[in-house]
Amino acid sequence: MPNSMNPLQLIADRWQPSARFVQRAALACVVMAVVIVVTGGAVRLTQSGLGCPTWPTCTDESLTPTRAMGINGVIEFSNRMLTYVLCGVVGLAIIAARAREPRRRSLTRLGWAQFWIVMGNAVVGGITVLTGLNPYIVSSHFLLSTALLTVAVVMWQRTREGDAEPRDRVARPVRQLSWLLVVASAVLIVVGTVVTGAGKHAGDASKDVHRIPLNWRELTQLHVDFVFIVVGLTVALWFTLRAVKAAAAPSRRVTELFVVLMLQGVIGYVQYFTGQPELVVGAHMLGSCIVWIAVLRVFLSLRDRGELASVPAPAGEHDALQTASVPSR
Repeated sequence: MPNSMNPLQLIADRWQPSARFVQRAALACVVMAVVIVVTGGAVRLTQSGLGCPTWPTCTDESLTPTRAMGINGVIEFSNRMLTYVLCGVVGLAIIAARAREPRRRSLTRLGWAQFWIVMGNAVVGGITVLTGLNPYIVSSHFLLSTALLTVAVVMWQRTREGDAEPRDRVARPVRQLSWLLVVASAVLIVVGTVVTGAGKHAGDASKDVHRIPLNWRELTQLHVDFVFIVVGLTVALWFTLRAVKAAAAPSRRVTELFVVLMLQGVIGYVQYFTGQPELVVGAHMLGSCIVWIAVLRVFLSLRDRGELASVPAPAGEHDALQTASVPSR
């Protein structure tokens, strides 16, 4: 498509967003990625997973929930509608990144990656309903949401840094330790989804909803084991950064991660010993998103890509500034 016919180019020709606007649009994607996880959890915890028993419509005869479907239909349908809000926020981030000069293709690619993850996850959500809340599909649905959150956080970080080749701020062994932290945290999240798939919150009051046929308590113990691994790696990374006298930013990010892990641990223990009340489980899901964001921020803080480039002044304006800077004789 010629540039003159490209709608994104037409917008770029007429609108020049500030760097701060692009950053806020990317941050809005992060916030919406968390919101979609929490509201999806609300659907499960209120037993509204089959509030709309089919997809893409709510019933075979109606696009929207009917009065007979009650509050469960409203909750499920509202969560579906949030996908359109998410698409709108991601679309705004793509447009803002495309219109910003100098153009940064890496940002628009990250924006489009989010869009296609949202589209793919919408289909997985539909399959979840059509399969009667199959726990393996439900787990995939959550993990795709985590992938969306990952890309959103990376885009947000990229809007605040330059495009130079990544340069490690720490020695290679320290960087490898951060990789271990990321991998262990990812496994922790995956195990957490399996725990949920085997637990009592099936997402619907029907006894026909299939659960993962594994011992829930043993899975929970495995989940706790990985929590201790992640906490241990976090503490080890903090002491390592202090020992090598790393920059203040990475140490601050690790401290933030440790605080988040402690709060999430408290929520997890309360959830376990109180019989998994819905509100506490929902808080734990929110906490898992915040933990993952904190882990990614630690990892991304250990490399440097230079300063964010400023928008070059137009040629005429640049000449005028040069002329004004020449003292009169």
